[in-house]
Amino acid sequence: MQRRRTGTIAVVSALGMTAVLGGCGLTGGSEEVTLKLVAADYGDSKDNSSQKYWDEVAKSYEANHPGVHVDVTVHSWNDVDREVRDMVEAGDAPDMAQIGAYSDYADKGLLYRADDVLSIPVQANFVSQLAGAGQVNGTQYGLPFAASTRVLFYNKTLFDKAGVTPPTSWDDLAKAAEALDDEGVKYPYALPLGPEEAQAETMQWMLSGGGGYTDDIGTYSVDSPQNATTFTWLRDELVGKGLTGPVAPGELDRADAFAAFANGDVGMLNGHPSLMKMAGDKGVKYGMVTTPGADGESKSTLGVSDWMTAFKSNGHQEQIGDFLDYVYSDENVLDFSREYNLLPVTTSASQAMSGSEEDKKLKPFLDELLLSELYPVDKTSWASVSAAVKKQIGQAVAPGGNPEDVLARIQTTASQAGSAE
Repeated sequence: MQRRRTGTIAVVSALGMTAVLGGCGLTGGSEEVTLKLVAADYGDSKDNSSQKYWDEVAKSYEANHPGVHVDVTVHSWNDVDREVRDMVEAGDAPDMAQIGAYSDYADKGLLYRADDVLSIPVQANFVSQLAGAGQVNGTQYGLPFAASTRVLFYNKTLFDKAGVTPPTSWDDLAKAAEALDDEGVKYPYALPLGPEEAQAETMQWMLSGGGGYTDDIGTYSVDSPQNATTFTWLRDELVGKGLTGPVAPGELDRADAFAAFANGDVGMLNGHPSLMKMAGDKGVKYGMVTTPGADGESKSTLGVSDWMTAFKSNGHQEQIGDFLDYVYSDENVLDFSREYNLLPVTTSASQAMSGSEEDKKLKPFLDELLLSELYPVDKTSWASVSAAVKKQIGQAVAPGGNPEDVLARIQTTASQAGSAE
């Protein structure tokens, strides 16, 4: 396998190829190596836990690489970033971590660059927008692993019963929620601002109100007037009117909201592709529309990428690179994407999925990906800001809460963390 290494660039004659080669074998030496990988769980039950996926990938890789063992530990999204942070702080960093942010580790010099570990064809095969989001100061450290975009899901059966149509604006959404509430729907609109993934629901609503985490030049603008207006509207028009269900938004996690939708208890919520399978498996008839905005369809869509990182501390550069080339083979990327209804992060796998009848339900999400806005993951401060959002944003929409104060506190965290960049 032709591969980049620090200070050396291999000559590659097949840069134009679209097929991705992976796991070609290591050269030289017979040292037994154990690679430690910590990964996030994308499953919704023990039956489809990501542990099963990774165990199969590791077993397949080890069969052709007898000198390398891959030890995988999977944690829930509630825990995985903290687990990796604790390992790093204890001086026991894994070789690889598949997590939600990378730039703070890159800033501390703890990560291999992408071209330290990946072969040229594999690195060149990432979807360009995602590869760009993995860069700090023009150098790629974050390897995109799984991607998704967001749309508004709605329960067709509940909508028909309530006599409402899919909303295109906030006012439409509020009126639909009121009609659903009148019909006794448990969660007219599910608003998951709990600690699992509050940063996603928050950004989706910020974008729909014309705001975001940052302004047009990339400066944090969490406490912008647009964002304050958005969360005041949520507090007054949805939460304050009892239209978000029996669980306070700040205590409702995304996984629980998805499960409630799949059980037929939710009228509408923002969702990513994996919700299609969950709902379909339970027989829920659902529809999907562009996220409503303040005055019509939202002009911006949230795109999310999770990240694979390669830590330097154990010195297994060659073995990490060879394993990751295998992880990013088309077969493995497509297997993972299809298992969890997520979007591929490589160009060749995306092209395969776009042209596949099997994957036609994902095409709307694939089409949105290149036009979506991602978290400001290139900022080393993003991990701190995301943590502050998860902890505090639910207070902004609580009855009697003050959105401007909550957003100002998060902005302070962002400004202080950003000043060190």
